Amino acid sequence: MSAVAHEPITPAEGLLDIFLSLDTPEGFRAELIEGEIVVTPPPDGDHEDYIGLIVGQVIRRSRTDMQFSGNKGLKLRSGGDCPKDHVIPDGTFAPAALRLYRGADSWMPCDGVAMVLEVTSTKPKADRETKRRSYARGGIPLYLLVDREVSSVTLFSQPENDDYRGVCTLPFGKPLTLPEPFAFDLETTDFL
Repeated sequence: MSAVAHEPITPAEGLLDIFLSLDTPEGFRAELIEGEIVVTPPPDGDHEDYIGLIVGQVIRRSRTDMQFSGNKGLKLRSGGDCPKDHVIPDGTFAPAALRLYRGADSWMPCDGVAMVLEVTSTKPKADRETKRRSYARGGIPLYLLVDREVSSVTLFSQPENDDYRGVCTLPFGKPLTLPEPFAFDLETTDFL
């Protein structure tokens, strides 16, 4: 009998292998964020309503023609010794001219993404903190967070290292200016 030599794998590589082999139940989504596997149940109707309101405005009003993808897997740099973050934003916007989603794998790099969107649900801390850090590390220019728990919308901009330098939070009902390439005021009156 002969022995086969195996390359030793790091804990990070082992965690990534486990994550990538998960058989997530239909409707659920699994993400790997800062070394933690997070499984989220299907969203409720209000969650989807917020997304629809934002997508409609972006499609109608954005200065740059945008493509939207709901629940698109993104591979992002991670912090420390963790494997690459594998995050699924509620929404991903990219300039249509890039055709970024065409031919993309299930988990694609974030190069060219203009903005990601999250609407808080069962784990608001993940949206407020861990995902924010992950998107900043990935260099995603804009992160739009609809926080249902506190009835506010926040735009994070100017990513630097593990966070965003620019933060603008407004209560529902106030318009939020989305900068280039969008260049319009997002109306949040319908969020109330």
